[in-house]
Amino acid sequence: MIIWLASYPKSGNTWVRLFLNSLIFAPNETININDIKLGQFPVRKYFKDITNNIDDVKEFIQNCNYAQSKINLDNKIKFFKTHNAFWKIGQDCFTNDENTKGIIHIVRDPRNVITSIKNHYGYENYKEALDFMKHENNIIGVKNSTKEEDLPTPISSWKLHYNSWKNPINLKSKYILIKYENLINNPYSEFSKIIKFIEKISEIKFKEKNILKSIENTKFENLQKQEEKEGFKESPNNNKFFYLGPKNNWQSLLDKNIKDDIETSFKNEMQDLGYL
Repeated sequence: MIIWLASYPKSGNTWVRLFLNSLIFAPNETININDIKLGQFPVRKYFKDITNNIDDVKEFIQNCNYAQSKINLDNKIKFFKTHNAFWKIGQDCFTNDENTKGIIHIVRDPRNVITSIKNHYGYENYKEALDFMKHENNIIGVKNSTKEEDLPTPISSWKLHYNSWKNPINLKSKYILIKYENLINNPYSEFSKIIKFIEKISEIKFKEKNILKSIENTKFENLQKQEEKEGFKESPNNNKFFYLGPKNNWQSLLDKNIKDDIETSFKNEMQDLGYL
């Protein structure tokens, strides 16, 4: 069964994934950002014996749950990072109750997401980055890529992505919402919420000393320093992945027009999350 780390791109998913990776596999060792054992979904290998045309979005959509059911044949708990929206198209959906043990939904103020999106995808200006965030049929990934993790992934807009994971059919009891800002302001409290959630829905238990050590291991400045020294293989086009972190402050970075556009476009969702 899968516990999803679900988020829109550049919302803190990798940070949570690295924390859990440290906690589960090596809490007493220095984190290696280029050796993450917690997986991602989708990746090409999970569709190898299912379809020969995984770069076709329709093929992916039709076979997504089947691929997950094959992953779950061993009946073990797995953690997967995903940027997919929780899409539902006809009889097909991203995941279902049979394949999902729990959902850790990570969100971030879109006024700060936009700066990270601009850097991550190399956009020339905030207008281009905002167009990306408002695109309701948005699909990231590269067709026919040689990279395992790089294949077409439907993410939709920031607005629809948030709403899709907020209201998963039949999965509300398996759901927790985590805000990036709370991870920044009080990492112990927020990571402890994640741990309590995992322990509640599974038989996995963690030691307090290991939780504290893993929080220390995955401080943003530690991850940033390691990337500067060794690089990060998940960073696209040699752009910095661990870019601004706590220094990403929309109040000092965005002009009024972009700020107003974001607040108008995502008003209901931002109010729901307490950002407005």
